[in-house]
Amino acid sequence: MPVTDVQQDLDNLTLTITADFAAPVERIWQVYADPRQLEKVWGPPTYPATVVDHDLTPGGRVTYYMTGPEGDRHAGYWLVTTVDEPRGFSFDDGFADLDFNPRPELPVSKNAYTFTEHNGGTRATYVSTYASAEALKQVLDMGIVEGATLSINQVDGLVAS
Repeated sequence: MPVTDVQQDLDNLTLTITADFAAPVERIWQVYADPRQLEKVWGPPTYPATVVDHDLTPGGRVTYYMTGPEGDRHAGYWLVTTVDEPRGFSFDDGFADLDFNPRPELPVSKNAYTFTEHNGGTRATYVSTYASAEALKQVLDMGIVEGATLSINQVDGLVAS
C-alpha cells in the first residue's frame, strides 16, 4: 500500500498523509494534471469521481462529483492557489452543491501536495490545513482518513497500467 503514514495534528489543525509510489515524480504529477486520470483516484473505489472542470493553474478551478453505490452524488471544488509542475500544487478544497456552489456549513481545507524523488520513486506528501480544530474533527468524523487512504492507494494501480 502506498500510504505509509497518517498524522492528525489538532494543535496545528493539519492532516498529513504520506505515500510512496514506484513511479517517477513526473508520472505522479500526471495523475493530478490529467482530469481523466484524476477521476480514477479522486474518491474511494465505491465513490468514483467525475471531473467536470479542470484548470490546474494558479487561480484555476477544478470541480467534480463523486457517485455513491446508491447513485447519490457529492460535489466538491478546488480553487488552485499555486502550481510548481511537476513538484506539486496547492489549493483550497471545499464541499459544493450539485451546481458547484460552495456549501458554507462544511469545512474548507487549504491543501499542499508535494512530490519528491525518493528511493527511485516518488514520495507524495498531502497536507490539509483547517480553520479550526472543530472543522478538522468534522472531516475526521466524516471518514476523511479512510476515504483519502483508499483514494491515494489507487494511484499505484493507475501508474502501473
